[in-house]
Amino acid sequence: MEHFIAAFSNFTNFRGRATRNQFWMFSLIYFGIVIGLSITEGLMGIPGIASGLFGLVMLIPSIAYGARRLHDIGRSGWWQLLGLIPVIGLIILIVMFCLPGKDEAAAQFPLQTA
Repeated sequence: MEHFIAAFSNFTNFRGRATRNQFWMFSLIYFGIVIGLSITEGLMGIPGIASGLFGLVMLIPSIAYGARRLHDIGRSGWWQLLGLIPVIGLIILIVMFCLPGKDEAAAQFPLQTA
C-alpha cells in the first residue's frame, strides 16, 4: 500500500526512478481497486461511474510511475506512447516494465524514496 500512497505524494514527479517492486506493487493495488469497483458496480446494476472516475483520477499518477519505471531501465518516459499501438505496443511495454533496472540509469535518474 505504501507504493500506492507514494504515487499520490509524488504524482506530478516524472523524474527519478521506480524499481520493479515499486511499480508492480502500485499496479497490483491499482488493478485490485478497479476490479473491486467494477464487481461492486456490476452487482449493484449501475454503470461503471466509480471505476471510471477512479481511472481518471489515477491517470497522471500512473503515467508518472510508468515514466519513473522506464527511467530505471535507462529509457525515456515517452516510451509509454508504445501503449497506443494496439496489442503489440502493450506487450512491449509490459516486457520493458519487467526488465531489471540498470546501474547506468542511477546517474541520470536518481532513485526516489517517496
